[in-house]
Amino acid sequence: MNIEVSINTFRGSHYDYGVQQGAELKQTFYMENRAFEWIKRRPKFNLDYNETKSIYQHFAPHIWEELMGLKDSLDLTDHEVLLNLAHYRISPKNSGCSVYFDPQHFIRNYDYHPNTYDGIYKLFKPDHGYAHIGPASRVTGRMDGMNEHGLVSAYNFMNRKAPFDGFTCFIISRFILELCKTADDARHLLKSLPHRGGFSYIIQDKNNDSFIAEASSRNVVFRNDHVCTNHYLGMTEENRRYVKESKERLDIVKDIKAPEKAKLLDLFSNKDHGLYVDNYRSWSGTIHTSYYDKNHLTTDIRIGSGGFNHFDFGAWLGGDTSIPSRITSEIDTDLPFTRADWKRK
Repeated sequence: MNIEVSINTFRGSHYDYGVQQGAELKQTFYMENRAFEWIKRRPKFNLDYNETKSIYQHFAPHIWEELMGLKDSLDLTDHEVLLNLAHYRISPKNSGCSVYFDPQHFIRNYDYHPNTYDGIYKLFKPDHGYAHIGPASRVTGRMDGMNEHGLVSAYNFMNRKAPFDGFTCFIISRFILELCKTADDARHLLKSLPHRGGFSYIIQDKNNDSFIAEASSRNVVFRNDHVCTNHYLGMTEENRRYVKESKERLDIVKDIKAPEKAKLLDLFSNKDHGLYVDNYRSWSGTIHTSYYDKNHLTTDIRIGSGGFNHFDFGAWLGGDTSIPSRITSEIDTDLPFTRADWKRK
């Protein structure tokens, strides 16, 4: 199936950014499809506007302003903002992702279900907070990304055990990119945040300080490594019962030695090597492959089975406006992204 990913760029205030994103969402079926999803899959959690606002005001007050811009632009109720855009107390389904990094490279595969995928790649330079680039998740979140200081972040799913009140992975990833200059900043942030569920966060800064944070609703444990899949190595008591496939992918990325960029891109995107998969209906198909060069502030992203698209984030930060408005690709499934008209599928 042919697919299209929008490239969203914005410089300015968070509130105005929210208004702009709302105007763009109105041109799609995104909110209609989200409402349909909540009819099919009723939320198993509570929402509290004052509590959510209070915790945003503590950790990321400007992103709360973005939420209010979205609310005003889309004419949403308080409940609709919390349910679809605030990402406090939401449990995602299982997925499989692989990450490798070293002093020159940071690459990851994002595996999930196409119906949950925004299909938007965002470059945002806020008035308050650090500029960053990366694929969006649930409008306000980020699945992975790099900020203006060369800090790179990604997350991998670990478990769904006993979730508690807290932020979801996609908004935590956004917090890291927008609020942290160094890996040490990210350590402090991840330790202080309330976590909804079980994820590992993979962080590397421009000075090659790096870590993997194994996080759950109960604990956050840091370890030093350069590879990560979908099981804990520190908090093993938190692992799911079935981690065989995750361990197999971990063995593959562990074997990477002194790679060249071209070889890395092939390893993560060629189905023959075992990292790229197309089990989309089982919530584990590779939707995108992201590559980050923190030393030159450039990125590459491949959607589905198409080619890689290169972005010079450093040039954009310097005022370059030659960013395409969209990229086109192919994906081996008939399952559409969230912004598509599902009724015409």
